[in-house]
Amino acid sequence: MATVRYERRIAAPADIVWDVYHRPETIHLWFPGVTSCSMDGNIRTLNLANGISMPEEIMTIDPVLRRFQYRVTSPLYRFHLGTIDTIALSDDECMLIYSTTSDPDVLALVIGGGTYHAMNEIARQAEARVAEGEK
Repeated sequence: MATVRYERRIAAPADIVWDVYHRPETIHLWFPGVTSCSMDGNIRTLNLANGISMPEEIMTIDPVLRRFQYRVTSPLYRFHLGTIDTIALSDDECMLIYSTTSDPDVLALVIGGGTYHAMNEIARQAEARVAEGEK
């Protein structure tokens, strides 16, 4: 198994950052290449720009820890776990951590590229909210 992990400081309160990504049905607003998704219970099916549908199981949505976890259930993967954590550093700054573990290893790199850009978009949206006066 391989793991790819990115960390990024964001100039926004942790609750605002959490609010950007914690709703499973909004992934298309911040993850590149996802055009839409549908939910059926805790199963999310992503519709990708390349025409592929990717099923995922939502494992954790924890507002206290500000942790979101999911696993890709596509037969392409023998194992997958994605985890997004937001940790408050101060009232106005936080650390966003996005990790992907998968087997086969190469798929961690594939998703890892997307997670890097997803973090940039989450940061952009959160910092824009702060600039607009949201606290």
